[in-house]
Amino acid sequence: MSFLNMLSLTVNLQKRLLTDTLKLVARLDPVTVKPEIPLVTQCLDIVRYSRRNERVFRKIRGGGRPVMEGVVPPEPQKYGWRPVLPEDGIYTTRPLPIIKMGGRHPETGRVVVRTIGGGHKKKFRWVDYKREGPKDGSFLEELVVQVRYDPCRTARIALVANGDHKRWIVATDGIKVGDIVKTSSVIPRIPVRPTVGDAYPIAALPLGTVIHNFEMKPGEGGYFCRAAGTSAQYLKKIDNKCLVQLPSKRQILLDGKCMVVVGQVSNIEHGSIPIGSPNRLRWLGKRPRSGLWHRKDGYCGRKIHPPKSILDTLAEKEKKTRFL
Repeated sequence: MSFLNMLSLTVNLQKRLLTDTLKLVARLDPVTVKPEIPLVTQCLDIVRYSRRNERVFRKIRGGGRPVMEGVVPPEPQKYGWRPVLPEDGIYTTRPLPIIKMGGRHPETGRVVVRTIGGGHKKKFRWVDYKREGPKDGSFLEELVVQVRYDPCRTARIALVANGDHKRWIVATDGIKVGDIVKTSSVIPRIPVRPTVGDAYPIAALPLGTVIHNFEMKPGEGGYFCRAAGTSAQYLKKIDNKCLVQLPSKRQILLDGKCMVVVGQVSNIEHGSIPIGSPNRLRWLGKRPRSGLWHRKDGYCGRKIHPPKSILDTLAEKEKKTRFL
């Protein structure tokens, strides 16, 4: 056996022994252990180095950061903007200003979502998601005054009026100016014949009805299926509960008193419209990611690869220096 073969065999044995020792030492705490063997000391140094460089890439999204005392973290998808509601809290149909947060936390100011920011100026229309009718068996009839585009949501909104009271609601596909939408909170003995845009308790509808903007609990307001083109289907009734299939094919049980709106949300073609240009994404308030993620080919820069393990790095160093 030549000298070079013996040297390579020795290096392989040392590498295998180092690997087995690392598996044992990695389970220990490198701060509390007091090693007496030089090989264990070397392994502990490798573990400390690997733990120190465990996260190489910068974390983009929020979570995991310490929250200040008394600060309630905001809900997801709430880092783009927030409306400035009236100080008295009284509902109004006039356009309200908004505050753009640009993907930052409203309290700490830290960047949470780096792909949010900019965009065209827009106003907020206060949409009322509650459809409550009288309890005496009569209907609340409202006239559709206007159906318009809303820059703060994907669906169209409709301005409805009853006497002196006006409010914005999510527009149902098929309603137009001059139509009358009805709302009832009574569950009759025989299922009703629903019309698109009307609101009833879910137990008052026949099986198979297409619904949207329905509540999770009675009296809380619409929670499901409020985006453009979304809808759910009322499948069957189980005692006082109603089984509903969501757009994701997931089935949930709702209380029979939960208010629902009959039909499908307007602007059905929203998902099929192409963006067409990255400039339009900037108008919509979406920023591009860092150039590190816009990899093209080798000429423009190397691709993003996971960091090499410590053992591979040591093996490369041994290969380079074994003839010295």
